[in-house]
Amino acid sequence: MALAGVTSGLMSMSQRVTWRAKHLGVWQTLTSEITAMHPPAYFQDTMVQGAFRFMKHDHFFRPLSPSQTEMRDVFSFAAPLAVLGRLAEIVLLRRYMRALLHERNAAIKQIAESPEWTRYLSTP
Repeated sequence: MALAGVTSGLMSMSQRVTWRAKHLGVWQTLTSEITAMHPPAYFQDTMVQGAFRFMKHDHFFRPLSPSQTEMRDVFSFAAPLAVLGRLAEIVLLRRYMRALLHERNAAIKQIAESPEWTRYLSTP
């Protein structure tokens, strides 16, 4: 659930959004900022406030044909708490974050391949 910043429509360079979601049974609030953008091929969002020590998410788009686009994610993060955080990354967080991105990307794909995608381009 988006709480603040850009909560509808498309985001632009330097804009922020604050999210609240439950992960691993714990409510998390995270603020991300668009820190790089080269439309239509690339954008990057970076966590500016949240539970992780850092989080950066690069999104690359490449046209495959007039009706197909490939999206590739490069996601990097570090948990807080040095040694304990590193252990949590290895044991739990890598797998959890990978599954979360796969689920999110499946939802994006479903919407992008339907007429529903146009509603995300409008602003209130």
